[in-house]
Amino acid sequence: MSFTQQLRQKADSIWKANHEHPFVQEIGAGTLDLEAFKYYMKQDYLYLIEYSRVFALGAFKAPDLETMATFSTYLQSTLTEEMSLHRSYAKRLGITEDELEHAQPSPTTIAYSSYMISEAQKGSLAQLIAVILPCAWSYSEIGKKLAEIPGASEHAHYGEWIQMYQDDEFAAIAEWLCTKLDQLASSLNDREQEQLETIFITSSRFEYLFWEMSYHQTNWE
Repeated sequence: MSFTQQLRQKADSIWKANHEHPFVQEIGAGTLDLEAFKYYMKQDYLYLIEYSRVFALGAFKAPDLETMATFSTYLQSTLTEEMSLHRSYAKRLGITEDELEHAQPSPTTIAYSSYMISEAQKGSLAQLIAVILPCAWSYSEIGKKLAEIPGASEHAHYGEWIQMYQDDEFAAIAEWLCTKLDQLASSLNDREQEQLETIFITSSRFEYLFWEMSYHQTNWE
């Protein structure tokens, strides 16, 4: 079993909770409150800005040109394709560009983004990958699972979201990150690998909190 497969196994209960969260399940069923989805789109747009910065840091920390080029490619993909989906949805849902660009980040969005940036800045390339891997990997799993539901990918509001994350091109990001992390972890000692596990599990927990925040549209009291 590879190192990333071990991480996935150890975080399985958290990932199961993510898959079974009402926000995710109701996207698949087409019954999610549209206001909750609008809230999610704004918060996720803010998150993706910081997520993109981590890919930029990955290019900076890359030990070779091939790794640098791959991080740069996925940075461009996030900034254009994934964030374009958010802008497209915003327009369709009546969210103005100004409203999207200047949305107020929730406490969870700030906490998750800050943790991600902190680990990426202060840590090794392996730590950087460990902190962003749960997002890319879990979204791919969720997208492919929801796409199995008859009619879900054609839903007027949520179908395009499912199509984006079930796509093999999106899955390739997580696959590359897994391969790279397996390579880097192979030369680490037990303590260093345990540190990566802690980071991976913490980000997985933040993924759950992000679904929870979006479902209840939680903001500052």
